[in-house]
Amino acid sequence: MKNIVTFVLLAPLLFGCGTPVPPEKSAYVGEWQERTMYLLITQDGSVRYRRLKGGANTSIEGPLKGFEGDDFVVGIGPISTTFDVSQRPYQDGESWKMVVDGVELTRSAQ
Repeated sequence: MKNIVTFVLLAPLLFGCGTPVPPEKSAYVGEWQERTMYLLITQDGSVRYRRLKGGANTSIEGPLKGFEGDDFVVGIGPISTTFDVSQRPYQDGESWKMVVDGVELTRSAQ
């Protein structure tokens, strides 16, 4: 019982502690989409991801752990996922785009 109470008290700290997006990476913040992929990165470090590939759905929701070059890492403790950013956010005409895990995403109007 003591372990359950400890978990309940610590859960908000464990699951709600994303690293805020640093100013030099602020272009990553926003809602990014393509037909088969959705990515939301908030300024406070929350990340939501959904992808349909090969008939399977993958989804991840979690705190941002930080950036490794242009890539970003999402997860809690030793459980994490690194998102491969082969082209960081850039402006293409009036649209903002970014290539994540080989998929070109477009940021929704803010």
